[in-house]
Amino acid sequence: MIQKKICLLGASSVGKTSLVKQFVEGIFDEKYLTSIGVKVDKKMVSLADKQVQLMLWDIEGHDRYHAYQERYLRGAAAYIIVVDQTRTSSLLEGVDIHTLARQTTNCPAILAINKNDLPAAWHLDDSEYKTIAPLFELQFSTSAKTGEQVEAMFFAIAKLVYRNKKDDITT
Repeated sequence: MIQKKICLLGASSVGKTSLVKQFVEGIFDEKYLTSIGVKVDKKMVSLADKQVQLMLWDIEGHDRYHAYQERYLRGAAAYIIVVDQTRTSSLLEGVDIHTLARQTTNCPAILAINKNDLPAAWHLDDSEYKTIAPLFELQFSTSAKTGEQVEAMFFAIAKLVYRNKKDDITT
């Protein structure tokens, strides 16, 4: 078995904690509690004959008034930028966070456009998509509430990081 550290980054209240809770525990909680610092959860993923334990680092939301904590990215195999499709500002903040993260690490970046169960406040037009899509290894439209694409996203990430086996923690 190998362990891989995956960090979830994004603005406050985009659904990072809810995505982790949905994947790890299979539940969604309507109550919003702001994450402070970092919370680490683990889940084992089976890929054919391989076992990958995902160490999911749910990092507190970043906004203009809060300093980005680059130290949390050390040792990450990948990171997920979570944005909220009901708030246009979360996409801009997500791209800003991705730019800052690239100063610390070159590991794969994944874009999760969350809350697809709610009406979208924004859509990427072709030129915006052509600008943003190349920044990310994978993109998913998710709903932590309904569970749509949550498991598929984390399994795809497990496959992606398993292919890049350097710096593994093997047990």
